[in-house]
Amino acid sequence: MPEVKLAGLDKDGNEKEISLSDFKGRRIVLYFYPKDNTSGCTQEACDFRDNMNRITKYADVIGVSPDSIKSHKSFKMKQELNFILLSDSEHKLSELYGVWKEKSMYGRKYMGIERSTFVLDADGKIEKEWRKVKVKGHVDEIIGYLTNASI
Repeated sequence: MPEVKLAGLDKDGNEKEISLSDFKGRRIVLYFYPKDNTSGCTQEACDFRDNMNRITKYADVIGVSPDSIKSHKSFKMKQELNFILLSDSEHKLSELYGVWKEKSMYGRKYMGIERSTFVLDADGKIEKEWRKVKVKGHVDEIIGYLTNASI
C-alpha cells in the first residue's frame, strides 16, 4: 500500500494525517474528485453518504481532492458526509494513481483531477478501477461490484 500520508478528516470530521496503509486488511473505495462544493462532486459525495450503510460491510470509503482541509471541513459539514476526505494539495496520491491529468475547458488547458474510483483489496492492490467517471449511477455501480465480488 502506498505510504503517502495526507492531511485529512476522519469519518467524524477530526483532522489527522492518514495513509492508505492505515487500512491494511480492509478494502477501500478510493474516489478522486475535482473540487468541493461543485455540482457533480457534491452529487457524488451525497450518493456515497446516502449509501454508506450498503458499502461499509464491504469497504471503507475515502474521497480525495486537491482542496484544502478548510474547504473539506466546510464541505463535510454542509453535506453531512460520513466518510474520510483527504487533501491532496501537492497531488502526490493523484499522480500515484494516474488521475492528475491535463484537462481542457473552453479551449483552455489546465491540470486537474480526472474523476476516478478504485477498489483496493485488503493488501492495497487495485482490484477494480473506473476512469472518467460519470456521476449518475456510479455509486450503484460500485455497490453492485462490491456485492458480486464479495460472494
